[in-house]
Amino acid sequence: MSDPQHSVLLNTGSRMPLVGLGTYELRGLEDIMLTVDAALAAGYRHFDTAAVYSNEVEIGQALRELLPKHGLLRADIFVTSKLGPRDQGPMAPAACQQSLDQLGLEYIDLFLVHEPGTEGLRVEDPQNSANRAQSWTALEEFHSRGKFRAIGVSNYTVRHLEEVLASCKVPPAVLQVEFHPRLVQTELRALCAQRGVCFEAFSSLGSGALLSDPAVLEVAKGCGRTVAQVLLRWAVQQGIPVLPKSCNASRVRENGQLFDFELSQEDMDKLTGLDCGQRYDLDPTSVA
Repeated sequence: MSDPQHSVLLNTGSRMPLVGLGTYELRGLEDIMLTVDAALAAGYRHFDTAAVYSNEVEIGQALRELLPKHGLLRADIFVTSKLGPRDQGPMAPAACQQSLDQLGLEYIDLFLVHEPGTEGLRVEDPQNSANRAQSWTALEEFHSRGKFRAIGVSNYTVRHLEEVLASCKVPPAVLQVEFHPRLVQTELRALCAQRGVCFEAFSSLGSGALLSDPAVLEVAKGCGRTVAQVLLRWAVQQGIPVLPKSCNASRVRENGQLFDFELSQEDMDKLTGLDCGQRYDLDPTSVA
């Protein structure tokens, strides 16, 4: 996974690995150390966290302590974090600095606005839009100082992405959204491709719902791979980065083994044909 061929080129000129370790719900220093150690051993070089995950301190500590063990330097890994919805708007500059401080890093490779809404505001409140703009200005400032090597957004719809693209000084490098065979996000992906924004997937397993889907099970059986590997490979084969999460060392290794097999076009089409617009995570469509 550390092979440059297994990465995507961002509009900043830097590369982001196609497979990253998602760390949502990963808590406690002991478990984080074990999981990060297993991930580094398996070749993971991308680690995705967020302020709302409440694990930035432990992720940073684990990376600092474990990189030397694996013969790695800070420059060998890619770290993503995110601005929490409670910090949208005026609180954004302080929250950006807090993520840097908690991770204990000189810079963060990618920093995202976690979602388009602001905690405590009704979804229809127009202040959501004003706060997003203020947050983006803060991210641009940290980017200009080299503290955030790339900046982007998460959980944005076409409307939200078009809004930031129309007003930004620095365009988003990445859009991270829910993406799996039941939610293929065709319009959003087309906009990203048109504007040079990397489309990145989370919830590739549909919060686990797709693990028992008959069509996915059939594809997995046919190619002798786990259902999770098939779902992750379906995205990666389209050039879309994924962020599988697990605290089980063997599953961490399995989820990263995506580059020694290829799905047939028939299997790709079979999976894509499951699209029904089903979301299992946050639905941002009604946020003003």
